[in-house]
This record gives sequence, C-alpha cells and structure tokens, in this order.
Amino acid sequence: MRQNFVLQFCKQIFKMGDVFKPKVVFVLGGPGAGKGTQCANIVKEFGFMHISAGDLLREERSKPGTKYGELIDEHIRNGIIVPVEITCKLIEIAMQNSGKEKFLIDGFPRNENNLEGWNKVMAEKVELLFVLFFDCSQDICVQRCLKRGAQGSGRSDDNEESLKKRLQTFVNDSMPIIEHFKERNLVHRIDADQEPNEVFEDVKAIFQNIP
Repeated sequence: MRQNFVLQFCKQIFKMGDVFKPKVVFVLGGPGAGKGTQCANIVKEFGFMHISAGDLLREERSKPGTKYGELIDEHIRNGIIVPVEITCKLIEIAMQNSGKEKFLIDGFPRNENNLEGWNKVMAEKVELLFVLFFDCSQDICVQRCLKRGAQGSGRSDDNEESLKKRLQTFVNDSMPIIEHFKERNLVHRIDADQEPNEVFEDVKAIFQNIP
C-alpha cells in the first residue's frame, strides 16, 4: 500500500516537473535592433518575463564590491563578450528569483561559447520554444543607438567607436548562432527596420498561439 502511494507520488512530481518546466525564447539582434522595446511589449501582452543578459551584466558591474564587476566592465567597454560562466549564472539566478514560467532571454546566446555553456548548464532545465531574431540593417542600428546615447541612455557603449566593435562582434559571433538554430527550424525572423508598432504586429502573430 505504502509502496503504491510512493510510486503515485513520484509520478505526480514528475508530471508536475514537465508541466512547470520553464519556457524560454531567445531574443537576438544587433545593438539598436529594438529588442528591449519589443520585449517590453511581449511582457505586457503575453505575460513573459524579460531577462536581458546585457542588463544583468551591467547591474552586476555597478554593484559595490561585486566579484565580477571589473571584468565585466572591461569586456563591455571593449565590445567583447563576457565569459559564459558569469552570464549563465546571472540568468539562472534571475529565473529562479522571478517565480515566473515563461522567459524572454534577450541578447543570449551571443556566440558558440555561450551556446555550449547554456547547453551544458541550462538546456535540460527549460523548454526552448524558438529564437526571435530582429533583423535590422547596420545603418539603422547605429542611428538608433546614437540617438539613445544622446538622450541620456547612461550606456557607456552607445558611441560610434563601441558600436563599430559591437556590430562586428554580432556579425562574426552571433549570426552563426542564428544560422545554427535556423537549420533546426527554430528561428522566427522579424524585419526590425520597420517602425516599432509595425514590428510588434509581426511579433504578435508569432506569440499569440503560445499557451
């Protein structure tokens, strides 16, 4: 009798684990492609939690006496991708602390090392739904970032010198990741050159069927 009860209890736990396995959408695109704006729209309309890898890193960098602050600052200023161990740890903590079940992970994975780190540490813990790719021309990306910087974004990398490095890093390191997921039919491409409201109409068409 007790054995049957334990067996049924374990089956229920396993079933609950499947039901509540966090759902993840990777959000990728160059600097200024509008990822943050559209993630805010998705959060409001569809109940996802927005986790920006870049924001997590900047927040960690700004904390007094933080373990990784100086290293993160050096990487960001030079347009170099931060080591995956740091980024994965910050993402996992944010997910655990949120109490949510659906996540937009913005700006990650950004290179092969990021992807390998994610697959090793997190891939079995979540359900990857798809990759949302905001495809934006470099000219428009630069214009948007410079405008953002002029309006007081507070980001030290919203300047022409850093932007050139960031865009080159995106082309060299992030586009191969998008191609990797495209081969697995997991990429939804959005024309991000459009106005924000037009972009969100395309986004809504993708998200409206997610339970």
